[in-house]
Amino acid sequence: MKSSPTPASASRRRDSSEEQPLIDDIRLLGRILGDVIREQEGEEAFALVEKIRTLSVSFRRDADHAADRALKNLLKGLSAAETVRVIRAFTYFSHLANLAEDRHLIRRRTEAERAGENAAAGSLELALARIRKAGIAPAAVVESLAHSYVSPVLTAHPTEVQRKSILDAERAIAQLLTERDDIKLRQRAFAGAKDALTPVALADNESRMRSRVIQLWQTRLLRFSKLTVADEIENALSYYEATFLREIPRVYADLERALGQREIAPFLRMGQWIGGDRDGNPNVSAESLEYAMRRQAELALRYYLTEVHFLGGELSLSATLVDVSVEMQALAERSPDHNEHRQDEPYRRALTGIYARLAATLRELTGGEAARHAVAPQNPYHHAEEFLADLRVIQESLLDKHGVAMVAQRLAPLIRAVEVFGFHLATVDLRQSSDKHEAVVAELLATARIEPDYAALAEEAKQTLLLRLLDDARPLRVPDAAYSPLAQSELAIFAAARTARARYGAAAIRHYIISHTETVSDLLEALLLQKEVGLLRGTLSNGAPTLGTGVSSLPPEGELAGLGRPGAALGNATCDLIVVPLFETIEDLRNAAPIVRAFYALPGIQALIQRSGAEQDVMLGYSDSNKDGGIFTSNWELYRAGTALAALIDELNKKSGTSIRLRMFHGRGGTVGRGGGPSYQAILAQPPGTVRGQIRLTEQGEVIGSKYANREIGRRNLETLVAATLEATLLPSAKPAPSSFMAAAAELSTASMATYRALVYDTPGFGDYFFSATPIREIAELNIGSRPASRNPSRRIEDLRAVPWSFSWGQCRLTLPGWYGFGSAIEQFLAAAGGATARKERQALLQRMYAQWPFFSTLLSNMDMVLAKSDLALASRYAELVEERKLRQKVFSMIEAEWHRTSDALALITGAKQRLEGNVEMQRSIRHRFPYIDPLHHLQVELMRRWRAGQQDDERLQRGIHMSINGVAAGLRNTG
Repeated sequence: MKSSPTPASASRRRDSSEEQPLIDDIRLLGRILGDVIREQEGEEAFALVEKIRTLSVSFRRDADHAADRALKNLLKGLSAAETVRVIRAFTYFSHLANLAEDRHLIRRRTEAERAGENAAAGSLELALARIRKAGIAPAAVVESLAHSYVSPVLTAHPTEVQRKSILDAERAIAQLLTERDDIKLRQRAFAGAKDALTPVALADNESRMRSRVIQLWQTRLLRFSKLTVADEIENALSYYEATFLREIPRVYADLERALGQREIAPFLRMGQWIGGDRDGNPNVSAESLEYAMRRQAELALRYYLTEVHFLGGELSLSATLVDVSVEMQALAERSPDHNEHRQDEPYRRALTGIYARLAATLRELTGGEAARHAVAPQNPYHHAEEFLADLRVIQESLLDKHGVAMVAQRLAPLIRAVEVFGFHLATVDLRQSSDKHEAVVAELLATARIEPDYAALAEEAKQTLLLRLLDDARPLRVPDAAYSPLAQSELAIFAAARTARARYGAAAIRHYIISHTETVSDLLEALLLQKEVGLLRGTLSNGAPTLGTGVSSLPPEGELAGLGRPGAALGNATCDLIVVPLFETIEDLRNAAPIVRAFYALPGIQALIQRSGAEQDVMLGYSDSNKDGGIFTSNWELYRAGTALAALIDELNKKSGTSIRLRMFHGRGGTVGRGGGPSYQAILAQPPGTVRGQIRLTEQGEVIGSKYANREIGRRNLETLVAATLEATLLPSAKPAPSSFMAAAAELSTASMATYRALVYDTPGFGDYFFSATPIREIAELNIGSRPASRNPSRRIEDLRAVPWSFSWGQCRLTLPGWYGFGSAIEQFLAAAGGATARKERQALLQRMYAQWPFFSTLLSNMDMVLAKSDLALASRYAELVEERKLRQKVFSMIEAEWHRTSDALALITGAKQRLEGNVEMQRSIRHRFPYIDPLHHLQVELMRRWRAGQQDDERLQRGIHMSINGVAAGLRNTG
């Protein structure tokens, strides 16, 4: 079979001089890895790996089909032990190549900044330049940020294949690569002068790098046991230690500097699902939530303790030499530090007292002990604001008493960290499926003899009953009654949330997400469960509530029931957790605005939300909608839902005089097949007027590591979120997309979804093909997540979770969820034109859409990327695992034909003759990376064949398969 075109085979060009440092780093790391393999495994093992590498490179870069045949024959003849050894080698090479590539990305950006080159898209510098050019003053930017809320939310999904031990070793290697650049930079600075230290420094650097590579080689790559929720929490916390705690304050500092040192209110915060996301995960409980909050608090407090300790060492200022403010002197006098050697050092005394209070806070909130004790822990802080107030006393004294230079280095970042992270570190979201809430409410009502069969009630009857119960001060639980484990565990979560908010602050838990929101009662049930534990207090109305308008009989556009009318019932209820509907499937997205309209039409609801913070989050599910209807329809329905919801909230605020802020929570997977792709373009592609400084988005799976494992790259990604939000908020499109664009997109969506569903849901045997031609079975067995791969124990595509669905297609290099259906949609769109002239007009319309509409151009750019990372030749090897020949040929030929139709459609619209024509960085990545992934694919197929044939008595086979999954995911990075 002919290999699908790639930038590598199409360009066949020599590496430019600017790529030489990357090539040097890859060669260095490859040489070190080769030396380690030779030393640890022997010369024969090294020679085998080198032979495989040479054959793979020859085929990939030079289209040498004789090399391809030789490679396949060689791999088939390997023993299980040899196979595992080779897989380990190429997997670690993928990991090391990632580190070299990340370093080169940072290097190129740093060099560009030094050379004064134009700022890159997605940078704060360029975003603020565009804002200035539009005539928007810095003060207006500061005012906009004061009302903004930007939050990346880390989630645990069964695609994060890295162990923390591996991540830590790789971070160390990344730091050594940075150090190596610094050594070379110093060498260039002394050009012409002999520097005897440089060779020694480089040799020492390489020696330490070799030690870390040996550590990797001798560290187990896979987990022996299934990942627990606690493991996932610890993995996530490692990114706070490595990146977020230090880099988020730096993003704020850079932004304030660019805005003329104007102070910016906290708007960029972290979110977390791990420990609170119960949807489909029976392992998440009140205990896991409590553990997550305790560990998050411990991490934050230990970071603060360390920084306060170092501040104490730095602020050795003597009162005999410098004045301090009255407030600062009082803070020092309150300190329990009476050491005579520090009596003239008010800042040190104050910081010793602050440290003692933090240590007492750590003990009280987590049971932990501080590392140092100049004085005994005492007088714990009740909340983070008290700690913050003490730090600000020190800051103001330094600023007022000639100590400005001593603020910026450590104190200011610490103050910003406390503002952002508090004692809770990150806001933990709670999430559960609506059917679980319904079951708990039904049980509570039946046990209390209020309603024997709540689930059987019609929707309007449910709403009537729930509104009455929300206005009733009495709890539903009957003392000493025996409730089911489900009811007990669900109510325990709500109770734990109330406790966590009291202990760690209101920001510790703020959002309650309802998966599979399909009716208004789904939202009311979550409110009722909050009321049951005291998270909702007061009454919705002053009298008996009346039934609002249900989804089945929506009010005419522009009319509201209940609130907003003269004489509407008013109550005093407040709610601690924002009830967040999650709309996931295509049908759910289409019903999103009607459901929210009907919810707000109920008596007292809009006033409740206004009193409770005037915030309404709505979560849009990318992964499931993509799995349901294909990539184009998913994106189109998300676009339509966002537009409709923004218009609805504007209408409600205008009619009722409220000021509720709508915040879209984008459930984007990290990968394009799960709704991901570059965040900057995705935010700018949102419908005009839907961002308004408010955005949350999920960061999932293996993409968390690629974005945030490296501190500098992590900061760049955080800057990108801020830059995109600023641009989308302050530089929105002057007008909505033309009606011709919208009509064309609707037509394309209909055709694309029909093509996608015809393959995935209507083709007999497609499920069997998928479970045979991808490693989904093996992924389900791999210990890479605490959540099952499928919602139900079946082979139905409908029951499979969207994440392993996309991950599996990435592993076999088809990346099908990221493009399938678009080619046929374009073909049908053009064919419907009729004559040649009309066809040309339609083609020109598509080209205008690509040039002028960010939604359309971003979507096509993402498809371009996943097509570039796909490979039909490799995919055909996986298809050989399908035993039924006719089914194999039928399904693969359908996929292959659509691949070519989509590739041709992209070329027709964009004018690009090859993949990634406008993305030099991605082209470079593929050119250097893919020759080393190919052997992993061939080996994975061979091992899966042996395993499925019954050779399951050899544990090395399964281990080899799992390691190959790790290596391919590492190599592909964002299409897994």
